[in-house]
Amino acid sequence: MVKHQPLQVYEKQVFVSFVTGIYGCRWKRYQRSQDESSRWECTWFIILSSSFLLLLFWAYFWLVARNDFNDFNWSVYNRLGEWRDETIPVLASTTVGFSYITFLLILALFHISLGQQLNLYWIHKIGVLATLLTTISGVISVDDLWGDEWDILIVSLQSTAPFLHIGALATVTAFSWLVAGYVVRRERSNVQVMVLLIYILILLALYLAPLTFTCPCIMDRHSLKPRPDIIGRRGAPMLAPENTMLSFNRALQHGASSLEADVTISVDGVPFLLRDRTLRRTTDVSKVFPSRKHEDASFFNWTEIRSLNAGQWFLKTDPYWTVGALLAKDRNRIGNQSVCSLVEMLRLAARANSSALLNIHPPPPEHPRHRSWFMDILWAMQKAGISQKRVTWTPDTDRGRVRGLQQTANEKLSVEEIRHRGITSLTLHYNKASNKDIQEYLANNVSVTVFPVNAPWLYSSLWCSGVPSVSSDAPQVLRKVPYPIWLMSQNAYNFIWMTSDLVSLAIVIGIFCFQKVGMRVCFDRWRMSGMQNYNPEQIMLSAVTRRCSRDVNIMKEKLIFSELNNGLSSTEELSLYPENGYVRYSHGGLNH
Repeated sequence: MVKHQPLQVYEKQVFVSFVTGIYGCRWKRYQRSQDESSRWECTWFIILSSSFLLLLFWAYFWLVARNDFNDFNWSVYNRLGEWRDETIPVLASTTVGFSYITFLLILALFHISLGQQLNLYWIHKIGVLATLLTTISGVISVDDLWGDEWDILIVSLQSTAPFLHIGALATVTAFSWLVAGYVVRRERSNVQVMVLLIYILILLALYLAPLTFTCPCIMDRHSLKPRPDIIGRRGAPMLAPENTMLSFNRALQHGASSLEADVTISVDGVPFLLRDRTLRRTTDVSKVFPSRKHEDASFFNWTEIRSLNAGQWFLKTDPYWTVGALLAKDRNRIGNQSVCSLVEMLRLAARANSSALLNIHPPPPEHPRHRSWFMDILWAMQKAGISQKRVTWTPDTDRGRVRGLQQTANEKLSVEEIRHRGITSLTLHYNKASNKDIQEYLANNVSVTVFPVNAPWLYSSLWCSGVPSVSSDAPQVLRKVPYPIWLMSQNAYNFIWMTSDLVSLAIVIGIFCFQKVGMRVCFDRWRMSGMQNYNPEQIMLSAVTRRCSRDVNIMKEKLIFSELNNGLSSTEELSLYPENGYVRYSHGGLNH
């Protein structure tokens, strides 16, 4: 008679329980499996990985687009007719979605490293799909509303590419452990060859990626040109309402060397400062003249315009998230601001020995001052007492009627066209001014002003490019950048690049060799145990860690039970300890 006394001892596997529980809601031990993941679950892993990459791209875009948050909200305002800070819900949803997808991806990678099946819980599948579809909708919406902003990704790479390269190289190098485990520790198949080939191609692409980098700040330190002048774009609109006297004063206090303003002509010929077509966003026209709130601002007379409040909107909407940091006396001054005339701004520039850059919005054809607006600008300059040489305006039109004045073009032109039109100055958006273009313009004695430049990384990159001046909404931020954020010689960067590649290659080769040697050692131990009559006490079965090969373990189990069936007597007792990974038996009351 054979007496069986099964004795099972289960070890607490807190980490494995956490990973499989959170990812697939498999909290109990018997729910785990080290079988191959199904194609359906592998497909979900691909969807999860794709969602992570898309969200990584999306998060990086909004990180560098912070330079233009106000312009984004202004674009939304022009489309919807209402001022709303749309960046807050976008940033909140992006942060939550990216954190969620990243957490799931980390759990999935732990599953792979622990040899567990990839069984994503159905609630997580819904969450992944919802996050993916939301991100795709956001990308489509931004492309429709703000399509030109994609260029900031290319511009930002001029500053961040060396650091992104190191991060990507470290990540792909770390993934070699999983790739080696999949390729080396399994039977050969076409899928393994394809995975290995793709991994090698990605690695080679990363090794050679710096050959395509064009980073202005990789240069000789002695070739760095003087610090670019800062132009207060509409003053200092982060500290006071745009295009107001308080805003221009703040800009000069924070080191702006010039002032930039948007000029509109009233119906009675008075140039005043306003960015929008209407007065609805930046004044209380809806309260004072409710029936005219959608009317073109140029059809108001100066008396009507001067009666409007131009500061309360800033306190109410907080367009730059800066109102909370203002003192009570500053808020009182802001709340009493009125629309600023061009004469007032030019007088301030003259007293401060500063210059002015004017973005003029010519009145529509039906306007009484349509043909004489440039005379109104000349009148304002004469009344302010500022030299014509210190005032530059755009657009570069009506040259025959405004000879002797400084004009700048606000469009990207070829050097030949610049020479033909006699232009000496360009004012360009940063996404239209590549490093190559800037160098070509400067080599032909064409001054370049780039706008809007609010982020220190963008200011540093343009500084390295040699740009003489930038137009900024944040002069108080840029004045704190006394030197480019980073500057590196070509030899130093080449050393870092080569060293990183060699270290990565050595680590990858070492990991593959380690995985291969580990496989051989595991196989040799199994074969030696077979040469010793497959003594059950010398065969170890692991229920937690990854097997050298699942087929090998199945063969071990068959050998154990075959030996036991042939050799055990009626007094022998068998005890299985699957959790500890070994087999124990006793004979004649003695344990072995």
